[in-house]
Amino acid sequence: MRDARTVRYFCMPSPVGPLLLGATEEGLCCLHFYSGKLPKPAKNELWIESKEALQPYRKQLDSYFQGELREFTFKLDLAGTPFQKRCWQALCEIPYGKTCSYADLARKVGSPRGFRAVGQANHTNPVAIVVPCHRVIGANGSLTGYGGGMDVKEKLLRLEGIALQGTLAFSTQASANKAGRAKLAARASESA
Repeated sequence: MRDARTVRYFCMPSPVGPLLLGATEEGLCCLHFYSGKLPKPAKNELWIESKEALQPYRKQLDSYFQGELREFTFKLDLAGTPFQKRCWQALCEIPYGKTCSYADLARKVGSPRGFRAVGQANHTNPVAIVVPCHRVIGANGSLTGYGGGMDVKEKLLRLEGIALQGTLAFSTQASANKAGRAKLAARASESA
C-alpha cells in the first residue's frame, strides 16, 4: 500500500472491559470498547498489532484506572470535521471529577442551540475515556447515553469521584431501554 498511514494497535484489559488502543506516529487515534472486531481501516490505512508501541498509552490508562492519574499527557491524532474537533477539544477541557451538560458543551463550542449536534460529535468520539465524553450528562443531572454502556459511564464517573443527585440517576429513556432489554432477556430465557 503506497503512502499508507500505519496504525499500531493493541487490546488491553481494564476494569471496564477490554479496550482497543490504536496509535499513529502522531498520537493515539483510537480507544474503543473492544467487541472482538477491529474497526474497518480507512482508505490507505494499515493496522499492525504492536503491544510495545501502545505501552506508553497503556501505562497512563492503567494509572487512570488506579486513581493515580487525572490528566493524560500523550498526544492525540483525532480525525474528524472541524465541528467534531471543536467538540472533542471542549470535552478535554472538562476537568477530572467534573461534569457538564450537552447544552453547556454546545455553548462552549459556539453553537448554543446545537446540543443534539454536540451529542452526535460525542457519539463519534474516536478516543473514549481520554477525550472524556463520559463527563457529559443531561441538563437535569441524569446519565445519558454512552458508547461503552451506561454501567461503564457510571463506573468512570464514580472512579473520578462524581456523585450525581445523591446516587447516579439514569434518564427516563435509558431506564425504559434497560427495562425493555430485561424483558427481552426474560423472554429469551423462558423459551430456552
